[in-house]
Amino acid sequence: MSDDLSYERRLLRVTNYVHEHLDEELDLNKLAEIACMSPYHWHRVYQGVFGESVVAMVKRLRLQRAATLLARTTAPIEEIGALSGYPNLHSFTRIFSAAYGMPPARFRKEGRYLPSLFNLPARSDLMFPVEIRHTTELSLICVPHTGSYMGISQAFDTLNACITSRQLTTPTTRWIGIFLDDPAAVEETQLRSFACVTAPESIPVPILEAPLMSKQLAAGKYAVLRYKGPYSEMQPVYQWFCGVWFPASGYEIDDAPPYEDYLNNPRETPPLELLTDIYIAIKP
Repeated sequence: MSDDLSYERRLLRVTNYVHEHLDEELDLNKLAEIACMSPYHWHRVYQGVFGESVVAMVKRLRLQRAATLLARTTAPIEEIGALSGYPNLHSFTRIFSAAYGMPPARFRKEGRYLPSLFNLPARSDLMFPVEIRHTTELSLICVPHTGSYMGISQAFDTLNACITSRQLTTPTTRWIGIFLDDPAAVEETQLRSFACVTAPESIPVPILEAPLMSKQLAAGKYAVLRYKGPYSEMQPVYQWFCGVWFPASGYEIDDAPPYEDYLNNPRETPPLELLTDIYIAIKP
C-alpha cells in the first residue's frame, strides 16, 4: 500500500464519521484518533487532500442541510438553527445570511418553501435558459450513493479524496452527478445516484478499486438547462424543465437518467453563485 493511499483511507474515515455525526460537537482530538495521525498535524494533511478544513466542511454541510430544511419543511427557523449547531437565532441568521445572501426567513418566504413539493404542478412563471447540445461519450470515475440526493455530498467528498491522492485530476476535469430515480416515485432512502468526475485518457486498472468504479455517459442529443443558485432549490427547476419547457419544445425525453455538470466549486463559491448545467437526453 502506497503512503498516498494510506493517507487517503485514513482521512476518508474522518469524512465518513463527520457525515454520520453531523449533529454532534466537533472534537478535533477524536477525529485525529479516527485518522490515526498526530493531533498537531492531521488537519493540515486533511486540508491538503480535501481542499478545505474539516471545520469548514462541517459548516458547509450544516448550512446545506439548513437550506434544505428551510426549503422543504415548516420546521421553526430557530429549531433549524439549533440543529445546525448555532446557539441562538441571531448567530444562525448572521452565518446563514453571509453564506446565502439573505436571512433564513427571507430565504423561506421568497418562494423557497414548497409545502407539497412533489404534488405541485410545474410553475409556468419560472424561466431558465435551455440550449440543445450534441455530446460525445464521457468516461467517468464514480462513487455510488444511495439515499437522499442532498446526501450525495458525502460521495463527492469521498471521490475528491480518492482522485486527489491518486493524482487523477487535470485542468479539464469535470464534476458530474447522475441521478437514476425520480424522488416523486421512489422512497428517499432508496434513491440511487453517482458522484462522478471525467476520467483521464489512461487509468491503470488497479487505481479503480473500491470505492471507485468506472461508468460511461453515452453520446447523444441533450437539452441543457443552466441553473444558478443553491443545490437545495433544484427540484422546482426540474419540474419546470420537464413539465413546462419540454411539452412546449416539440422534443421528447429519451429513456436515460438526467445528469448535472457542476461548473464551479461549492467549497469556494457562495451558494447563490453556484452554476449547474442539467442534462436531459432527447430522443433522436
